[in-house]
Amino acid sequence: MQNRRSFIKKLAIGSAVISLITFPKKMKAMNDPIENMLIHHVYFWLNDPENTDVCKQFEKGISKLIKVETIHQSHFGRPASTEKREVVDHSYTYSLMLMFQSQNDQDVYQVHPIHKKFVEENSMLWDKVIVYDSTNIAR
Repeated sequence: MQNRRSFIKKLAIGSAVISLITFPKKMKAMNDPIENMLIHHVYFWLNDPENTDVCKQFEKGISKLIKVETIHQSHFGRPASTEKREVVDHSYTYSLMLMFQSQNDQDVYQVHPIHKKFVEENSMLWDKVIVYDSTNIAR
């Protein structure tokens, strides 16, 4: 029993030391800038954002849309419940952020049949759409 306790104690200490050694490396990686990407951020204001059937249809459409093969990463969500400030806009219904590895990948996405079908099947659901595209600044 003593050997087992000693083993568990050593295992716990070893695990703690390893996590302390690797923690700063993980933190640095999280703070590294996103480079050589085109960020395509789309904000949608639905006509009837309280209608669950409308929201389900829109969400289903987005789940198909993000399967376009030139999309490197994606994030889809609703406004966060962050504090109300003059510079924060919580008025949109959904946001979609897509990351592309090149301008060409984003160009392919724009004319892709899945993207065209998404617009065709869902454009009647929104009242307003705003798109912000950006690339990183060379350092």
